[in-house]
Amino acid sequence: MNISKTILPAYLMLAALMVASLNPQLAVAGAIESPEVFLERTTEQVLKILRDDQEQLKKEPDLVYKIIDDYILPHLDDVTMAKLALGKSWRDATNEQKLAFVDEFRNLLVRTYSKSLLEFKDQQIRYFPVNFTADTNRTSVKAEVIQPGGPSIPMAYRMRIKDNAWKVYDIQIDGISLVTSYRGTFTQEIRKSGIDGLLKYLRDKNSKLST
Repeated sequence: MNISKTILPAYLMLAALMVASLNPQLAVAGAIESPEVFLERTTEQVLKILRDDQEQLKKEPDLVYKIIDDYILPHLDDVTMAKLALGKSWRDATNEQKLAFVDEFRNLLVRTYSKSLLEFKDQQIRYFPVNFTADTNRTSVKAEVIQPGGPSIPMAYRMRIKDNAWKVYDIQIDGISLVTSYRGTFTQEIRKSGIDGLLKYLRDKNSKLST
């Protein structure tokens, strides 16, 4: 199943921004911050960067990759994301193949959705409280994107604590997982030419997206 058939492109653009809302400042006064407070605060920080650098980004859109490097990649649980996307085939992969897949899948997400940061303008994001206790290590934070003149879009971040920090490992839009939406395509590639064939497919796709 192709991802474009499972989630509307506009929803994917919003999902990408939501991932991009992450920020290195995860701890407050030595304690792990409540996940929805963290998301709300850091979203505003990233939106401010986009507003302040709007003219520069128009001239040099590739600068968006620095925002991604600074605010996304360090705060994604990319291994869990890769496991979810690959499904049962993860068990059949060698360690070398797993490392390569994590890298190529991360590159695919970055290259596919980076421009969404430049297109997010007048929408507002509302986060809903979650029950958070000292022993909470996995949660789902519900949110909605409020669009001027359009219906709100329900979302949910799937998050877990890893290395004493909140990490995002999936985003659901209208109940549909962004990460696992790729699984059908990946499974088809594996059936045709194995995991090495899937890796070649991803490398080729990333190469095309980079140009």
